[in-house]
Amino acid sequence: GVRRRTATVVAAAGSERDRKGTAKKGDGDAEASVYKATVNLPNTVFEQRANAVSREPELQALWEKLGVYEKLSRNNPGEKFVLHDGPPYANGALHMGHALNKVLKD
Repeated sequence: GVRRRTATVVAAAGSERDRKGTAKKGDGDAEASVYKATVNLPNTVFEQRANAVSREPELQALWEKLGVYEKLSRNNPGEKFVLHDGPPYANGALHMGHALNKVLKD
């Protein structure tokens, strides 16, 4: 099954290494192609990098042209609401520091 095939591929990649555990010189491409068979990556038209330096001005110009801010403001009339803090970090357990942070801001 999948485990046996993965183990075979990983073992093959491991045999490409020298005794120190580092890849042999010039074997990087061969090793990468061995591991490539073990990963299912989606095919997408999206770029791998955000390129924010060039994309952000393009997006802001588009939003300006479409009047996005004005439409959002028109659809949300009323008093201005300010959220001083968002949710706690998603990559860790809640602790008393989070509670203290919220209480002090309240």
